[in-house]
Amino acid sequence: MKPRFSRRFLIAGAMVVAALAAGTTGFTLIEKYPLLDAFYMTLTTITTVGYMEVHPLSAAGRVFNCFLILFGVTTIFVGFGAVTQTIIEMQLGDVINKRRMKRMIEKLKDHYIVCGFGRVGRGAAAELQSAGVPFLVVDRSPEKAESAIRSGMLAATADSTRDETLREAGIERAKGVVAALETDADNLYLVLSAKALNPNVRIAARASEEESVEKLQRVGANFVFTPYNVTGHRLALALMRPSVFEFLSLTTKSIGLDVAIEEVKVHEGSEFVSQSLRQMQLRRDIGVIVLAIRKPDGQMLFNPPAEAELEGNDTLIAMGDNDSLKRLEKMLHGERS
Repeated sequence: MKPRFSRRFLIAGAMVVAALAAGTTGFTLIEKYPLLDAFYMTLTTITTVGYMEVHPLSAAGRVFNCFLILFGVTTIFVGFGAVTQTIIEMQLGDVINKRRMKRMIEKLKDHYIVCGFGRVGRGAAAELQSAGVPFLVVDRSPEKAESAIRSGMLAATADSTRDETLREAGIERAKGVVAALETDADNLYLVLSAKALNPNVRIAARASEEESVEKLQRVGANFVFTPYNVTGHRLALALMRPSVFEFLSLTTKSIGLDVAIEEVKVHEGSEFVSQSLRQMQLRRDIGVIVLAIRKPDGQMLFNPPAEAELEGNDTLIAMGDNDSLKRLEKMLHGERS
């Protein structure tokens, strides 16, 4: 519940308690009523139930009761009115928020869909959020979806294994899908559905069991990761090759340095097509190191020589600071830096 609504409930409750306390005190002091009788008389008065007087009232008691009727009943009506208004606003707020969320989802394009907001899904969503790319979190649990929203993410509560959910999430316009559901069976079904709706979408899937890796790849997952194997590999790497591990950590997550590894595609109409890396002088001019070149047919050329020429639709795997990588992307899309 939002703090504004919580405060309104507290204020309404405090008003009712204050009216009950004032009436009970007044009848006790003026009419010498026992405490229970004073409370009962106050309750029947301010709720307008109107039972007969518990004991005959004196003139002073009647005057006090008149003021109690005026202020106590008003207080009750105002309190209940505030509670009713709060409930209506909460219901309308949910409807408005859902409509606003739906409009935002409908505007997504070239986005990523993170299916499942468990430990793996949270890590993937945090990385996408850090990269500043558009993405949507989908989870069956309202609590997990709400947690994603509180973290500043766009999220929806739905079953991502259903075709209807994937269509509403914009699967036809999506660039990639993270399959991080709880079970391998769910992830398998998700991959099948996503590929059927958008054969070109890239899918990275999580697998708990080794035998599920091949099945997920067979139905269309581009990348399949088993968290336990990945973690075990990094643990061993940290012990045997600490410098290599430190380098990989430096380039795959933020540790305070503005260094990253990015893939940049060479546009077919770029002026740098048919130029060699030596001619471009990327390291000297913009401070970017080309680690590899991925050819359109999937061939990967690691540590390319200076004489390597770029072709249209090549993908450069480059390392540098974020500003330099953005400049490189503009260059290869035909925009001179």
